[in-house]
Amino acid sequence: METEEEILLKFDKTHIWHPYTSMTEPLPVYPVAGADGCFIELADGTRLVDGMSSWWCAVHGYNHPHLNRAAVGQIERFSHVMFGGLTHRPAVELARRLVDITQEGLDRVFYCDSGSVAVEVAAKMAIQYMQASGRTGRTRLATVRGGYHGDTWQAMSVCDPETGMHSFYRGALPVHYFAPRPAVAFGEEWDPSDLAAMEALLGENHERIAAVILEPVVQGAGGMWFYHPEYVRGVRELCDRYGVLMIADEIATGFMRTGTMFACDRAGVRPDIMCLGKAITGGYMSFAAVMATARVAEVISSNPPYVFMHGPTFMGNPLACAVACASLELISDPGLPARIKSIEQTLRERLAPAATLQIVRDVRVLGAIGVLELDRPVDMARVQRRCAEEGVWIRPFGRLFYIMPPYVIDDDQLARLCGAMLKIAAEMDAGEY
Repeated sequence: METEEEILLKFDKTHIWHPYTSMTEPLPVYPVAGADGCFIELADGTRLVDGMSSWWCAVHGYNHPHLNRAAVGQIERFSHVMFGGLTHRPAVELARRLVDITQEGLDRVFYCDSGSVAVEVAAKMAIQYMQASGRTGRTRLATVRGGYHGDTWQAMSVCDPETGMHSFYRGALPVHYFAPRPAVAFGEEWDPSDLAAMEALLGENHERIAAVILEPVVQGAGGMWFYHPEYVRGVRELCDRYGVLMIADEIATGFMRTGTMFACDRAGVRPDIMCLGKAITGGYMSFAAVMATARVAEVISSNPPYVFMHGPTFMGNPLACAVACASLELISDPGLPARIKSIEQTLRERLAPAATLQIVRDVRVLGAIGVLELDRPVDMARVQRRCAEEGVWIRPFGRLFYIMPPYVIDDDQLARLCGAMLKIAAEMDAGEY
């Protein structure tokens, strides 16, 4: 007789489409029974140290009492009301907190459902701003290669045109402008010529461009590339010169992941529009926000159609707003920067030996991000299984074997993650798989 777990997995395999997987040859999945702190507990009782923060959002770990209290307290009052014509304390309090911690001048807040939708909203804001200001030919975006901004339509279109999904939707996706990926790595000596291609692109095409969108300093799922903050500062200056808006996609980098509250802080710049998500609710539910300057909001609102043309059903969800407020309370802890610095130092020390392996092309660490860039794509199913056998949860992609652990991870747990990465990379180096 089949066990309950076997029945569950069989149904899952037949009927449930997981992200980036085939329905005819699906990758193995691991049934979860619980999660607490930095551990994910599987149905068979195996406890895995989480190195992914559940795709970078569960920064406070799982089952956090402070977030639990916020969720329970709000759900006992009301879990949702429409945001059209109504408001509530959690939404107002969250906006107040976001205005306080973002760069001065980013003081208009638009709530939405997810990071990808935040990018859609930001693109619509930029284009509607240009339409409202009479520059109707500015309907395109500019960005750099190597980026990732989400899986929805406009977000897909500004992901890397080769490693992204352009080839699958060619002829249907909007066509935008791409400069080469910034070449000067974080920590290297700055070379101003790194901006030349973006300067030429904007100089030639700015009358068709509404905004430049960047993942500041850290390109996430597009390649885990850490580049020089001067590039971000230079793009800000170019946008000002050519009358182009600057959009900062801080969905992955925001809320202390790189060691500062926002990656833009490392460059000392303020974008015109900023996308926030992932860690905003500590991974408790999907939620995002788009911050904009008063200028962007006023231009859009002072010209036909006099309103911003977007309004999700679950916009300003009070349950999400209440949990987000609690998450930002934890992120604003004065001791958190030192904790991120400690994680960074441990990652540097423990991942450094990987540089001796032939399969490893580069070892990169910034804030609470540790990356082994390999010279070949990983065998996802085998590497995932080996990670589970080593008692850790790490999900690589392409040639990137990386971790972005919860901020509450302790030294022993972090050591287990790094040790597993080194061991498995050494096995791949030896040709075992």
